[in-house]
Amino acid sequence: MQHFDSILVANRGEIAVRVIRSAQQQGYRAIAVYSEADATAAHVQMADEAVLIGPAPVRESYLDMDRILSAARATGAQAIHPGYGFLSENAAFAQACADAGMVFIGPTAASIEIMGNKAASKRRMLEADVPCVPGYQDPDQSDQALIAAAHDIGVPIMVKAAAGGGGRGMRLVEDLDELPVAIASARSEAESAFGSGELILERAVLRPRHVEIQVFGDQHGNVIHLGERDCSVQRRHQKVVEEAPCPVMTPALRDAMGQAAVNAARSIDYVGAGTVEFLLDAEGQFYFLEMNTRLQVEHPVTEMVTGQDLVAMQFHVAQGYPLPLAQEEVTLAGHAIEVRLYAEDSSNDFLPATGKAHVWSPPVGEGIRVDHGLVQGQDISPFYDPMVAKIIAWGEDRHIARRRLLRALQATTLFGPASNRQFLIDVLGKQVFANGEATTAFIGENFSAETLAAPAACARQQAIAACLMYRAAQERSAGAALSCLPDARGFSGLRALRNHFRFDVAGSDVDLFVEEVAADDYRVEAGGEQVEVAWLKQEDNRVRLRLDGVELTVPYCLPETGVAIVQLRGREVQLTNQLAFSRADESTGGSGLITAPMHGNLLQVLVSPGDRVEAGQDVAVMEAMKMEHRLNTPVTGEVVAVHANTGAQLATGAVVLEISAEQ
Repeated sequence: MQHFDSILVANRGEIAVRVIRSAQQQGYRAIAVYSEADATAAHVQMADEAVLIGPAPVRESYLDMDRILSAARATGAQAIHPGYGFLSENAAFAQACADAGMVFIGPTAASIEIMGNKAASKRRMLEADVPCVPGYQDPDQSDQALIAAAHDIGVPIMVKAAAGGGGRGMRLVEDLDELPVAIASARSEAESAFGSGELILERAVLRPRHVEIQVFGDQHGNVIHLGERDCSVQRRHQKVVEEAPCPVMTPALRDAMGQAAVNAARSIDYVGAGTVEFLLDAEGQFYFLEMNTRLQVEHPVTEMVTGQDLVAMQFHVAQGYPLPLAQEEVTLAGHAIEVRLYAEDSSNDFLPATGKAHVWSPPVGEGIRVDHGLVQGQDISPFYDPMVAKIIAWGEDRHIARRRLLRALQATTLFGPASNRQFLIDVLGKQVFANGEATTAFIGENFSAETLAAPAACARQQAIAACLMYRAAQERSAGAALSCLPDARGFSGLRALRNHFRFDVAGSDVDLFVEEVAADDYRVEAGGEQVEVAWLKQEDNRVRLRLDGVELTVPYCLPETGVAIVQLRGREVQLTNQLAFSRADESTGGSGLITAPMHGNLLQVLVSPGDRVEAGQDVAVMEAMKMEHRLNTPVTGEVVAVHANTGAQLATGAVVLEISAEQ
């Protein structure tokens, strides 16, 4: 037995909050670590103790094993929980914890080593008779060997980083002529994200379901599974929606997949929580994809249908106790669905977004759980993964769970950086998803650039924004007044005042006129429509009003003078009063200025001054929130200047290079 009563959580954000909460509930002393960027983060505030481990970049803080172990020694931590991401699947870290006399709450270094490499793990699974997708996983990593194997496998084919996961270092190739570029790109991204450029190839299984089995092992050789999760709704091979159980699962298929997952775990003497991931095709055949030797982001859906606290179970088996339940005692009740709320711009190719969370109000309600580590007013940093929260709903059946989750998302408020909240609402609202028919092709088949475009503000949203700005201007005016007789407040003479606002709506100027017809009652002319607005109650970034006779509550934010964010019936828009600002120069959209579309690191500049480029050609590569983004030129012409150096950290809008466009 390895008893411990203190746990250091070597992670950040919502997972650190999640682990600390279970640790404290179980009576453990919980210790947090944090970077300079996370000094005011929620996990730091709720921990019993917290230690600063370095600056914002992960390699100087959360990926620095020595700093984490030093923090553990300084605080007397007896065990370390790695969370997920960062060092959670790092065999060297697991061994370093053991060498330092601290319990690593997870599998052994040997298990991590085998399953942390897709090539090695696939070879082991083939030996254990676990069904695998045909592919190439040999040590020879030359381009020639990979290309030759790809010709044998045939297209479509997946190029994958052997190390790591999360969709990074992964490319789909449908034409073998595209393979060399895909290999180079996947290898570069893998080296940047995981420190290893090793690749494997797999035949692409088109339109499969992504189904994973939660397994748990103890130090006495017992291994069980706790059912499955369907994680098919993905974009860029990263999960967006997860649910348990899988909508098409049958008892016989669950038994077969569960037994295969248990066999996989047993083959490496697995201890702790792990996930065996499979592809499930339309004929009911399943194939091993990979094993994650850690707790998964989507573990809450399993907890909600099994009633088990998986983190508490991790603590239990890490101390040497046998599993607290046998396979026949695992029962599934109801249905749970989880969505990942990302700080990203769905209308701009899902690019990561950063900035201050001016307003953050997570939902509450029957069957609703929110795992997050966000504090209102906190800056969402470009240094870390863009996921800010997980919103989970449970219901007696799938229909109830989906309705509850839709309502919860509509009630969620995150004002500041762009988020994928509306996209998630749209996903849950699709009939294909409602019917339980979504596969990994779901997003590509059901969404396009046009359907993902940010919706234009309707007349009512415009009217509310104009009233908010009008009232804010009144308050500023009253605050600046030297004196004001109470009886004269609001007096404007006999002539009705029409206050003029101008918004850019879908690229066109819309003029609005706000007239206060009585105290707190407004008549707004917006783009030819007339909207009646009655102000009832306003507090904490929420206003209760009567809109054309209908009473409702509207979340809002006024981040700066002349700017309003309004969320009406779940749909959010941001409007700027053009009369309060000089119009931004929009003439560069089709110019030769190539700017950074997000905060991030400039990995490569692919051209030099004097080079001729064609419209659509890649000219630079950036990395933001662990993903590579290729910048291309909208014009044909000559590169006249490069304004940023490789390795530079760029802010959104920073000029990378300049091209003189051909006339």
